[in-house]
Amino acid sequence: MADQGKMYCVHSCANRGPAPIPQEGDWVKVKEVNQINGLTHGVGACAPQQGTCKLTLNIKAGIIQECLVETIGCSGMTQSAAMAGEILPGKTVLEALNTDLVCDAINVAMRELFLQIVYGRSQTAFSEGGLPVGAAAEELGKNMRSHIGTIIGSLKHGPRYLEIAEGYVLELGLDEQDEIIGYRFVNLGKMMNLIRNGAQPNDAFNDAVGTYGRFNEAVRVIDPRKE
Repeated sequence: MADQGKMYCVHSCANRGPAPIPQEGDWVKVKEVNQINGLTHGVGACAPQQGTCKLTLNIKAGIIQECLVETIGCSGMTQSAAMAGEILPGKTVLEALNTDLVCDAINVAMRELFLQIVYGRSQTAFSEGGLPVGAAAEELGKNMRSHIGTIIGSLKHGPRYLEIAEGYVLELGLDEQDEIIGYRFVNLGKMMNLIRNGAQPNDAFNDAVGTYGRFNEAVRVIDPRKE
């Protein structure tokens, strides 16, 4: 083994710092947490994979300015999301990795989001100036409600649409081959907004009902939860 004290030092010419990443319409060689900016999402599941979380963060100068936490499939995760909504704003994106978010799914979503943001894969990577605080809520649409899809299918009974992007499915429209060609739904977000603004519940329900596809051409209509 050569004497390390007598080894000649060869200098590297490759030490040019980190590769630049796209951030809010600019290319940045990020070396410090306070150089991280962007709005993006992360998705995670808990260890038994019985629930999923979608986490949206808007980060300015390394600080989480706002968060949107959406969960499905686990009641405990929903309660943990309430805690995360209070814990995350004001933290650096690095602190958030080591914050007790209680739920595995939220922690995994935070990890995946961190990877996207530090590698320059944010949704605002090429948007000059990024998005202002408040933009995370735009993910929910004008009715401020998460988009939920619930469909169940079996060999014995076939498919049932229970909730689609438009809302809670009331009826399925079938054609002559008993195939789904449309559905009637109630937009729960719209209905609740109408009620909160003073409408009677029955009137609000009727005003929030709509149809999709060729529902009006159906030869058979069924309740997907009972028939």
